Amino acid sequence: MGAVANLRKAPRAGSAANLRAEVERFLAACHDPVLLEPGEAPFELSRSAGWSCTSRGSFLLFEVWDENRSLARRVTALAERCAARLTLAVERFGGRTGTLILADRARPESAPALLRGSRTRLMEMLRRWLARQFPHWQLREISAGMDLEHSLSPACPRALVTLGRKRCAAVAASEQHASHALSQALLWAAHLRQRDGEDVHSVALFLPAGSESSAALRLRWLNVESRLFTWDQHGVEAPVDQADSGNRIQDLAPWIDPPTAADGPAAQWVHELRLEEGVEAVPAAPGEWSLRIHGLEFARYCGGELFYGIGERRRASSIDPVRALARELARWRSPDSPDPRHPWRLARPEAWLESVLRRRLDLIDPLLLPGPVYSQVAAVEGAGRGILDLVALRRDGRLTVIEIKATADLDLPLQALDYWVRVAHHAARGGFSPRGYFRGFAVDPRPPRLVLAAPALEFHPATETLLGFFRPEVEVERVGLGVEWHLRPRVVLRARGAARPEWDDSP
Repeated sequence: MGAVANLRKAPRAGSAANLRAEVERFLAACHDPVLLEPGEAPFELSRSAGWSCTSRGSFLLFEVWDENRSLARRVTALAERCAARLTLAVERFGGRTGTLILADRARPESAPALLRGSRTRLMEMLRRWLARQFPHWQLREISAGMDLEHSLSPACPRALVTLGRKRCAAVAASEQHASHALSQALLWAAHLRQRDGEDVHSVALFLPAGSESSAALRLRWLNVESRLFTWDQHGVEAPVDQADSGNRIQDLAPWIDPPTAADGPAAQWVHELRLEEGVEAVPAAPGEWSLRIHGLEFARYCGGELFYGIGERRRASSIDPVRALARELARWRSPDSPDPRHPWRLARPEAWLESVLRRRLDLIDPLLLPGPVYSQVAAVEGAGRGILDLVALRRDGRLTVIEIKATADLDLPLQALDYWVRVAHHAARGGFSPRGYFRGFAVDPRPPRLVLAAPALEFHPATETLLGFFRPEVEVERVGLGVEWHLRPRVVLRARGAARPEWDDSP
């Protein structure tokens, strides 16, 4: 309302024709025009939506429609004009003022307006969902603003609803940000507790249909009451039954040992390449070898063939080009690289840190067996999690899940919990030994330990807050490495659960 009050005065008689000319000229120049009204889904004017504008004395009547809805507004003034968008001042029924935005989605300059429009729409949807799902509760506040101090993102609108002394922190997310929603809900609840000095009894999550599995699994292991909802393409929400979360976990794939040198020419090349300086041969998937330099894969054996390349892969017909690539990669991807900014040296820092920890599991826990060590053994939604995982076995038979991140990541604790839940599920059911994992060792069915490993200065400030919501059964430890972990790996920070870390400043 305040923003609209500063717009130019509505045009007088005769200027509606000029407004119409402005609108038509802008739309004619657009490649992919859309119409945005705060709180509503955009109308795609070049695809499914029709439109018309008619001069009506002192104003312009703008109408737009598609298969599901229609909109009619009195346009009274041109508020803003640029190459990518046109902002129009409008009057709605009852004399209320507002804005319409015409934007060309094909132009990058329109992105901020489209982003603001989608977030405003999601916030208004959250308002409606709360009114329906919490009918006797009072909406105390709702926002889609950024709060950097408390790590609250504008991508996930948030609200506080109350019923007597009960308080519920609610968060909604689009498909693009669904994986961050639970972290945002917990941080929102923690902020409300600290700010108001009152407890928050529950959280409510509204996620796009099909993206709720991880949240449902995680919530079982958090010390917070929760309600989970999904919403569909029409903006209709529905509650999720969180009791049947076990069926959301995929079966454990059987482990097959990688081939020996006697299993064909490609397998022989793998074993020759293992003798090259710096080459790591890691059994990374059932029946497969991954060949790496400081964690960066340059070749993979699978299906009886060897494929090599960084980026685009080719099938090897001899060992010579693969060996040449390995030597070139070893030159650039090293702590003393001739070019510290070389793309190969900077690529995949988590993989480099994983390579260090695979060789030095004793840094994490001296009771961990040096092998076998597995990665990606339990399916997790979304290959682009941004963290790497290892599953190792202690001498007492208990599993340890190690989640690795080389740069600060707010979502690390809950992404790690995601993987821990799956490993704990298979451990409790005795699923590892029958599937060929940890052959020759007894695997304890107790929940595994969880280790978050990162450079000590790269733990996100919100990590302790999020770990404070974990149930005691999730035994978590943070392990931080010194800044020179590439050259001289050593642990300088340890902390259990949400406790403040202990630093080791000794050289």
